[in-house]
Parts: sequence; structure tokens; C-alpha cells
Amino acid sequence: MITNILAFIFILGSAVILHEFGHFIVAKLLRIRVETFSVGFGPRLFGRKWGQTDYRVSAVPLGGYVKLGGDESNSPIEGAGATDIPKDEMFNLRPRWQRILVALAGPVMNILTALAIPFAGALMYGVPATPAPVVSTMARGGASEVAGLKTGDRIVSFNGTENPKWNTIRGDALLSPGQPLPLVVERNRERIPLTLTPTAITEDGETAGYMDFVPDYGDVPVLVREIEPNTPAAEAGLQPEDRILAVNGQAVRSAEQVTQFIRDHKSQPITLTVNRAGQQKDITATARKLQDGRERLGFRPDEEIPLQSVGMAGAGSYAVNSNLEILRLTGKALGQVVTGQRSARNTLSGPIGIYNAAAASVQRLGWAGLFAMLGFLSLNLGIFNLLPIPVLDGGAIFLLLLEGLLATIGLTISMTVRERIQQVGFVMVILLMVLVISNDVIKLFSSRPTNSSRPAATEPAR
Repeated sequence: MITNILAFIFILGSAVILHEFGHFIVAKLLRIRVETFSVGFGPRLFGRKWGQTDYRVSAVPLGGYVKLGGDESNSPIEGAGATDIPKDEMFNLRPRWQRILVALAGPVMNILTALAIPFAGALMYGVPATPAPVVSTMARGGASEVAGLKTGDRIVSFNGTENPKWNTIRGDALLSPGQPLPLVVERNRERIPLTLTPTAITEDGETAGYMDFVPDYGDVPVLVREIEPNTPAAEAGLQPEDRILAVNGQAVRSAEQVTQFIRDHKSQPITLTVNRAGQQKDITATARKLQDGRERLGFRPDEEIPLQSVGMAGAGSYAVNSNLEILRLTGKALGQVVTGQRSARNTLSGPIGIYNAAAASVQRLGWAGLFAMLGFLSLNLGIFNLLPIPVLDGGAIFLLLLEGLLATIGLTISMTVRERIQQVGFVMVILLMVLVISNDVIKLFSSRPTNSSRPAATEPAR
């Protein structure tokens, strides 16, 4: 619990601080007065004043702000500013292009953070090998078997995308639980059209679609990733990072093979042959019904995907492509909400959702999961803040551009109109916060698996 809370504070706090630092550093470089650098909104809890800036932590930990001298557009939220600021340090008297630069700097800092994390990881550790979209193993009776896929099939078209990469296939399936998706496979030099309906799995209130097959990663190790306490696996002595060599004497080639074998041999002793620190051990356990109502051993197997060394160009390409894929899937999910294909409850999350995601990432992937979640949240925070909604940076930029356009015909936007626009934007943001927090609460009380045969993980740990 302590680890989860610290991870949540680090991820959310870092994303907010980096965002506000973008505004702060550009304002400082342009010699604009920065009155307040606040993490959180509302009443000041504690902080310290250095120079002309009050660095503080405020009571409501859902964001933050930088209060610039002479900028009273957000005074209902940030409070009134000082009245003795020299004119050459006032934000509102600066050229329009400087004010736009300051507004842009926050989202840009978040986007740069989202790019920097996978870039640094790729340089230090390498890039995970991407498997070919070839069927290696399938869950018995799963979505792929029902669709007519066979081992060795190569997917050459998926949901309208020609020659898709595995990550694209998997991402589209995750967003389409229970929805029929067209695909074309190449089998014995023939192209065969099929329709696959991803299995809908609900866990922690989130529903996703699974294809129930593992792509061809080649001959890669299968490791024990997680072990739940007070389960047959834990009691038998299985340990994280054990490499599974065989199950009841059968050589293991995929995590799905292990999961399927356990599923097919319920209430029977199962012997896992593992390699632990160079020593081979046989560990025997019998699956039993656990707290979630499923008969399991209580551990998660996963493929250990090899990492390929890359240079600066390869790391940059990986960082850009990773973030573009996140944006593609996010845009597709929001589009499904608009068209009614997907519920807002299953798409939008607030603080509780972020906490749960952060906890899961850290528990499964450690430091890698912590920084991956920070990159994901930073990217979404940066893009969200570019939306033309008053109170957000995108709204400020939109008003500045509109002001410039009106100035060409001799018109201006009065302070009263600005205040009304900001008030509307503030109400919109509050309503959005209420919506996502309500979604979090509903999902929290409905977070029970609805399918007793979830497939093994089909994406490498990163």
C-alpha cells in the first residue's frame, strides 16, 4: 500500500511539476514576473518564498498552476496578484507571441517528457523485439480458434489496416471487446478472409478485448512474473523470475501454453520444471479455487522478450512511434465514445483510476512500470491541455489567437468577457472532474472479473 501511494504521488506530482516548470522557465527566460508556483489548487498548505516567487503545495492535489504577474484571467482560482509589479515584468503587457510561448511551454514540456522516457530506456536497455503477426499458440476454445485461425497463419490485414504490426493488431483488439473485426490471413500462400470477435474481459472495472492467441516471438524464455500470496504457487515455493522449462514434462514455448495446461488439468497435481539461478528444480502444486472464484495456481507467466540495441536514431524512432501509437489508440477510444461504441465509464478515468494503473504498473514492472506510467500520463496531460477549453493552456492560446484576429479589424475582448469565458471553462473542467471521479467510484465497486478464463499476457513486459 505504501509503495502504491508513493508511486501515485511521484507519477502525478512529477507530471504536474514538469508541466508547470515549462510555463515557469519560459516566463523566467522572458523576464516575466512569476508570483506563484503551486502544486495543487486552493488554500496554501506549505511552501517557501524565494525571490519574488512563492513555491507552494496547495490543498487540492488535482493539477497546479503558475501565477504570472499582471495575469488576472484565472484570479478566481489562483487568487488576486500583486499590484506593485513593474510594467516590464507584467505578462499581460507582453507581446502576444511571448504570451503564446509561455502557454505552450507547459504542454510541450509534458510531451518532451513522454518522448524522453522511452528514448532514454531504448538507449540504456534496447528496444523490445516486435514479433511478426504470425499465430504461434492459441487458447483452446478462444476467440482465435472460434474465428478459424490456425497455428502458422500470418495476419496480412486487420480491421482495415494492411500489413499491420503486432502492436497495432493488439491495440485495436483491446479497444474492441465483443466486436467482430475483419482480418485476412495468409495460409499456404492463400489469402483467407476471417472475422474475429475479441473476448471481452473485465478486470478492475475496465473491459478490454483479447484475441486469445500469442504471436510468434521465436524461442524466448517463459518466466514467472507475479506470484499471489497464499496461493498454491506461493505455498509450493515458486518464485518470481523462475524460468519455466516444462510443465508435466512438456517443453514450454509460451506463457499461454502454461496457462492452458493449468486450465485443462484442474484439481490435478501439476509439476513445473524451472531454472532458478542456474539450477533446475521441480515444483509441484495443485490448483484450487481462490478469492476471485477461479481455480488457479496463483501466478502469472510471461515471455521474456529480447531487447535489441539501438543508436540515437533507433531510440528516437522508437520513442516517437510509441507515443504516436498511444495517441492513435486514445483518439480511437474517444471516437468510440462519441459514436456510442464505447461507454464513457470504460474510457475516462480520474485520480482513483490513475492510482490503480500506477499501482499495477509498479507491481508488475517495477521502475520500468513507474516511468512508463509517468510518460503515458505526461503525454495525455500535454495533449489534453492543448484543447481549446478556457482555463486550460489551449483555451488561453485560442483566446490570444482570436484576440489577434479581432485586432486586425479594430476589435478587442473586454476583461468582463474574458472573465465570463474563464468561468465557463472552470465549470466545464469541474464537471469533467466530477464525471471521471464518478466513473472511478463506479468501477471501484464493480471491479470483479467477468470471465474465468483470461488468457495469458500477450505483450512483453517493458
